[in-house]
Amino acid sequence: MRVRGLLWAVFLLVHAGLSWLCLYAPGLPLGDVTLVYRPWSMQVASGASIAGIDVDWVYPLLAHLPMQLALVAGEANYGVTWLVLMTVLDAVAFAILIGDGSSRRRRAAAWWWVGYIALLGPISLGRIDSVTVPLAVVAVLIVMRRPMAASLLLATATWMKVWPAAMIAAAVVALSTRWRIVFAGAVLSVAVVFVGFALGGVGHVFSFLTEQSGRGLQIEAPVSLIYVWQAAAGVEGAFLYYDPAILTYQVAGANVDVAIALMTPLLVVAFAAVALLGVFAVRGGAPVIRVLPSLSLALILVLIAVNKVGSPQYLTWLIAPVVLGIAWQGRRFTVPAALALGLAALTHIVYPYLYWLLLNAWPPMVAVLTIRNAGYLVLLGWCIVELLRARRDVQAARRDRSTSEADALPLPS
Repeated sequence: MRVRGLLWAVFLLVHAGLSWLCLYAPGLPLGDVTLVYRPWSMQVASGASIAGIDVDWVYPLLAHLPMQLALVAGEANYGVTWLVLMTVLDAVAFAILIGDGSSRRRRAAAWWWVGYIALLGPISLGRIDSVTVPLAVVAVLIVMRRPMAASLLLATATWMKVWPAAMIAAAVVALSTRWRIVFAGAVLSVAVVFVGFALGGVGHVFSFLTEQSGRGLQIEAPVSLIYVWQAAAGVEGAFLYYDPAILTYQVAGANVDVAIALMTPLLVVAFAAVALLGVFAVRGGAPVIRVLPSLSLALILVLIAVNKVGSPQYLTWLIAPVVLGIAWQGRRFTVPAALALGLAALTHIVYPYLYWLLLNAWPPMVAVLTIRNAGYLVLLGWCIVELLRARRDVQAARRDRSTSEADALPLPS
């Protein structure tokens, strides 16, 4: 009971600190919420056009739900209400994670979670991704007992921000209840699409997919580093610029159009390849407890590392698979948990307070970003090795068992 109380005290302290940073720290860490989400929400509330229904939108339809909910205390209090909502959602997931506090592994996962968001900084609460994280955490914690409920949670999160689809894919590969997971997710998706079409959004419901494919190379994406370094070195034609159409900073340089064209196919191939590794591990007899955390984390890392889009809030995507890994595997998951903490700290250096240094391609800040992005690949490599090792360990155990059984047979007289 004493440890659980301490966990809750730290949870509240960290969320209060992050909320304060969101509201008052330099770099506008809550800028997307107050300057982007709030106008969208006001448009809907006033009966004007609905993004994703009347016009194309960068987010799936259900992203409107938390954005509208943040208006409950009025337009002037939108930012504060958003932070309260994020804290409440995190608290629900945190309570489910620690339970009665008797599980040492779950307590460790809870400590890691609060430590991680403290290192990551205010971006932990200041984006639509922040809504999807607690939904994903609850989903992975109940997926073995209630796969359909978990699928509904993940599908709901996916219709706010696409990344939880990677966790659905991992669950479909790793769990024997895969068809129930597919069914529940499909039912919710059909319902969302039906409502969108009924409201007149036939041409816009899936626009979040085309909006993504039409983007350039964002400055934080690993593939963009070559151009960021060229800009830092003063190479002619290489520079960073702001795209007001999609509200992001992107890179320009020689052959950038080729890189843009290649990244989406490469992402699809890499995602499929990692998913196949999970299939091989499962078919080789690897237990779910070994496969699901590593496969979930690997697929999410592919979405981050092999992508032309990159943002600091993507680090929040790592929370659910690492929490699951610690809760299920304990010390076996120490390496990825520690690597993720390092990535969070490096990201906090880059964003939000000193982000202007990156926008000016200041070499020391570009070096920090380079180390962070290289860390993605290191962590992805660990996950791949773990998936291969899970299959190999099962096969080795089978060989040892066969040898022992053969040795136990009586010798012919």
